[in-house]
Amino acid sequence: MKVPNIRTLREYHRIARVGEIARRYFAMNAFDGVLIILGVLVGSYFGGVREAGTVVTLGMAAAFAMGISGFYGAYVTEKAERRRSLTELEESTLCDLSDTDIAHASIYATIVVSLIDGLSPSVAAAVAVSPFFLGDAIHITSAYYAAVIIAFIELFALGAYLGSTSRDSIIISGAKMAFAGVICVAVAYLLGGAA
Repeated sequence: MKVPNIRTLREYHRIARVGEIARRYFAMNAFDGVLIILGVLVGSYFGGVREAGTVVTLGMAAAFAMGISGFYGAYVTEKAERRRSLTELEESTLCDLSDTDIAHASIYATIVVSLIDGLSPSVAAAVAVSPFFLGDAIHITSAYYAAVIIAFIELFALGAYLGSTSRDSIIISGAKMAFAGVICVAVAYLLGGAA
């Protein structure tokens, strides 16, 4: 298989219907990343963590773990599903499709979807933890507040994005997504504050 050019990749994108799948994976996994980081932030705060470097380490470790899990989980799943679909198509057409645009599009889709699945929670988590990258330039309590606010902005933005995709109310969709963050913080508060 030769290295495809941009035009070929666009064709693979269309054949494999990557856009629709990528949107779902992006929103779903970015949402997971933000909620997990909210849990890490609230847990760190009530656990008495008062060093920015420690919060960064905890947050980025969680972000990378989510990224690796997302990438490998999506890669294995997508590869298996697309291989099964290609095999069924080969059986129904009685043709070997291994060196066709359909097969190449399947490989392309597996890689793209896996990258989106792995990167979206990691990037969303890293953005939420970003106030702690400032170290001593910002008071630790202010960093916690800023990080939680950023996480809620991300949740609202994800909800708004899904609302625009489904042609629902952007505000209501954003508020629903942000409310999941409220539940996450409340549970983490009850667990951490009671300890």
